[in-house]
Amino acid sequence: MNNQLNKENMRFVAVVLAADRTTSDPITQFTGAACKAFAPIDGIPMIIRVLDTLAACDLISSVVLCGPPESLHTYCPELEQRIASGQITWLSNQDTPSRSAEHCFDHINDDAPILLTTADHALLTPLMVQGFLKKSLAANSDATVGIVRQEEIVSAFPGSRRTVTRLRDGNFCGCNLFTFSPKGRSLVRFWRQAEDLRKRPWQLIAQILGLQLVLSYLFRRLTLKSAFSAVSTKSEVNIQAIILSDPRAGVDVDKIADLQLVESILTRVPTSIHNANK
Repeated sequence: MNNQLNKENMRFVAVVLAADRTTSDPITQFTGAACKAFAPIDGIPMIIRVLDTLAACDLISSVVLCGPPESLHTYCPELEQRIASGQITWLSNQDTPSRSAEHCFDHINDDAPILLTTADHALLTPLMVQGFLKKSLAANSDATVGIVRQEEIVSAFPGSRRTVTRLRDGNFCGCNLFTFSPKGRSLVRFWRQAEDLRKRPWQLIAQILGLQLVLSYLFRRLTLKSAFSAVSTKSEVNIQAIILSDPRAGVDVDKIADLQLVESILTRVPTSIHNANK
């Protein structure tokens, strides 16, 4: 964040994206939940796990939930109650994640820094979020992106398959954790261009950043620093990567195998505030 935001009493507005990407989401079909966000993990809907984690973070002032559709709220009474009480603010989702994020940003005070995450981040913990936000505040940038080294995930969870960006100085996986200063919010317009290519990193680099960078990527000459520097230049937003040490940060629930992995992790060790209170 820039110096104006780097204050001891600075608190973030958390935005949680909670819309299904397709009408035939595999998690929804497998669990029988009304939508992906309501899929139970060890008996607790994913969205409730994420909201409870954010509520336990003192660097977060409020939470805005984008999706799922209002017609589905009755299937998760706990969520319905939190919305009705004003504990969280609900907004309707748009047709893509970037447009949903922009829709939320438009409803948040212009001077507030924002944390963006997703409802399928079932392993998110208060310690993980607090650490990411503190590092983001210290980064002196307009936006930050949470990442974790692939080797950390492979070591902790052998056999887990994640989307990987392979660079000269390491292989990295996203964490679905982002921050935006007021200036950094303009990054969502750049995000829209990249949205459809997120699973094909080399095509993303080629289309958005040009041939020279895609060649650097393909021949493993592109470093983490140079990649973020190039995106910062192209988007006119100063972006920095925040490398997290907890491999759980790189595990979200996109596939049935992810759901089974997350449940095995949560039943093996007390990794969430829910299990810790048992």
